[in-house]
Amino acid sequence: MDKKKTVVSLGHEALGYNTLEQMDAVKITASALADLACQDRQLTITHSNGPQVSMIHKAMTELRRVYIDYTPAPMCVCSAMSQGYIGYDLQNSLHSELLNRGDATPVVTLLTQVTVDPYDEAFYEPQKLIGRNMSAEDAEVEIKKGNFVKEIPGNGFRRIIAAPKPLRIVEIESIRTLAEAGENIIACGGGGIPVIEQGHKLKGASAVIEKDSIAGKLASDLNADELIIFTSVDCVYKSFGTPDQTPITSMTVAEAEKYIEADEFGETNMLPKIEAAISYLKAVPNGTVLITSLAKTDDALHGKAGTVIKA
Repeated sequence: MDKKKTVVSLGHEALGYNTLEQMDAVKITASALADLACQDRQLTITHSNGPQVSMIHKAMTELRRVYIDYTPAPMCVCSAMSQGYIGYDLQNSLHSELLNRGDATPVVTLLTQVTVDPYDEAFYEPQKLIGRNMSAEDAEVEIKKGNFVKEIPGNGFRRIIAAPKPLRIVEIESIRTLAEAGENIIACGGGGIPVIEQGHKLKGASAVIEKDSIAGKLASDLNADELIIFTSVDCVYKSFGTPDQTPITSMTVAEAEKYIEADEFGETNMLPKIEAAISYLKAVPNGTVLITSLAKTDDALHGKAGTVIKA
């Protein structure tokens, strides 16, 4: 029997917020992923990297401040570093968990680039906070470099960068080949390394790509059977955070679009996940999206938790 092609999107809670937290968190995450894999699923896993890439950026910037012979690492390099070390922890934990269950299916991490449009509006109005808190003097230096900064009341200034929309997953054919071979893949980590095509060259962009956006595109490009988005809540809610909060156990694309029109979903948390679900289901109408928390994985797979979205 062919395995069900499943794209899995992991949020911050699945990875922790620093190196030590991550080592512990991925063990729990690997157990939930193994539950999926052992139910005849081939997994293509993508993940967030917000805390990790910010930590790397801070470290490289401070290294440059202390040792002037070092050069600061551009954001594309920081993204690549985060893909590598998150993938390393996640790959090892999942591989070990699968072997403990008698499953020798390989787990591979693929360094992944994603092209973006240099004229994407996000580059003109960056929103994503990155790096350390800075003084006004340091912020002025960043502005002179051509970077954007934002004042954080009571905490100085921080650099902000763009989050453009993904255009093309450069290594998609390699991902597809591995998926068709039945292997479990970790790819497009942190949204992928954003690059701009310049002739035959790929130039790293000073940006990040939203993890949810790339999850929807990855599921579409692979013609996946399902997209599972793990987040911090057990399901999607209507009127979230209010006394009238109500769980949404299932919805169609049309219903999801009506909820968006009614501003039911948080712009920086649930909305990107719903938009990813919609883009995937419009490309793969026979697919299914499940949004839930890691802790509710088993219940959600049995229809007792989570939110299911279908075309």
